[in-house]
Amino acid sequence: MKILILGAGQVGRTVARHFSREEANDVTLVDIDEAVLRDIQDRLDVHTVAGNAAHPNVLEAAGADEADLLIALTTSDEVNMMACEVAFRLFRTPTKIARIRSPEYTARPQLFGEHAIAVDLFISPEQLVTGYLERLIQHPGALQVLDFAAGKVCLAGVRAEQRGPRVGHAVRVLAEHLDQVQVRVVAIYRDGRHVIPDGDTIIQADDEVFFLAARDDVRSVIGELRTDGSRVRRVLIAGGGNIGRLLARALEGSAQVKLIEHDSERARQVSEELENTIVLAGDGADEQLLIEENIDSTDVFAAVTNSEEANILSAMLAKRLGAGRVMALVNTPSYAELVESSIDVAVAPQNITIGSLLAHVRRGDVVRVHSLRRGSAEAIEAVARGDEQNSRVIGRTVAEIELPEGAAIGAIVRGEEVIMAHHDTRIQSNDHLLLFLADRRHIDTVERLLTRVAP
Repeated sequence: MKILILGAGQVGRTVARHFSREEANDVTLVDIDEAVLRDIQDRLDVHTVAGNAAHPNVLEAAGADEADLLIALTTSDEVNMMACEVAFRLFRTPTKIARIRSPEYTARPQLFGEHAIAVDLFISPEQLVTGYLERLIQHPGALQVLDFAAGKVCLAGVRAEQRGPRVGHAVRVLAEHLDQVQVRVVAIYRDGRHVIPDGDTIIQADDEVFFLAARDDVRSVIGELRTDGSRVRRVLIAGGGNIGRLLARALEGSAQVKLIEHDSERARQVSEELENTIVLAGDGADEQLLIEENIDSTDVFAAVTNSEEANILSAMLAKRLGAGRVMALVNTPSYAELVESSIDVAVAPQNITIGSLLAHVRRGDVVRVHSLRRGSAEAIEAVARGDEQNSRVIGRTVAEIELPEGAAIGAIVRGEEVIMAHHDTRIQSNDHLLLFLADRRHIDTVERLLTRVAP
């Protein structure tokens, strides 16, 4: 696939790195900063073009007339929208995705479409990250909580705790104990290595356990693996930017929320926007301020400023002062790995954004993709189309499907019914298959399985 990425900022670079790793993709990156492009070209196997991403001559030089997918990720909403419009009107680029941050635009979906501004899909990283953080806070103890099948099923990751009721027991004991809950353990990571689970696999302390369950049952399953699953009542947010404000607004109806913003003028503006959030002007890394705000009785501390260093330091401080659970936005992957032992959850915004883009790159009838474990694994929702003659999966049982090592069909959504997949479960036409892929390098094999066979 020929992919044209506009904007070489943090998100643009990460998307380019992710897609360029796959042999099937031909990636071109456009940015106005030639020095940045030279540095990227030394590191990644991508083509680069310097210039304004919305200018017709720049898009032409970048190959917009041959591109299958254009992803506009510059820091300007207007440039992103105009680039999509120019690419469609002049070059008929088939699929165009734009990063649009301003609610002035996103609140009016009638602005976009074939007969309006030619944006096929708009994404707001801030909204995606806010939703991700909100799900983590609503499910105490979870490392990730991701929606599939229009919210009918969730994939959750949790680190097993020594005192967890089912830790030290076999996987089948977990399912048997939760006899009213459908749950399927699809992967376990132990000491950083992937373990393919079966019914006899023993869940050990510190294992990262990924499982599929209905949204309403996720908390019950987490409660079998950890002891910190009580409802979140007090949240302290450091950072009053877009993410901080959106997160506070999402949580203030169900929890007591406080927000710290170092800029006094912005703190005043945020306090006027929010209804039930206490807004404080100060520094999230100010030890005395955290103590005064009873950090030791805070259930969740979330550091979401624009500085990852400040986020890491304030989260580590909050943890040391007694906060129940701490989270931090961390853009640099190597930083995320370093601080995992010091904070509970390091959230990489660019990885969350990538998940919303992957469904447009994957072959087969893929409707949703989530990137896991800093991009090394993927969870996929795909629809089984066709019939037994032109499909490699329809009419076959799960055991008969030749999946690559580390891949598993965890669940099947058939209409309104959710079926946890077993070896003898037979795939039907229009089933939504939920697959876990431990090694994304096997994605080509999975895509071929999901693609119809030519008659």
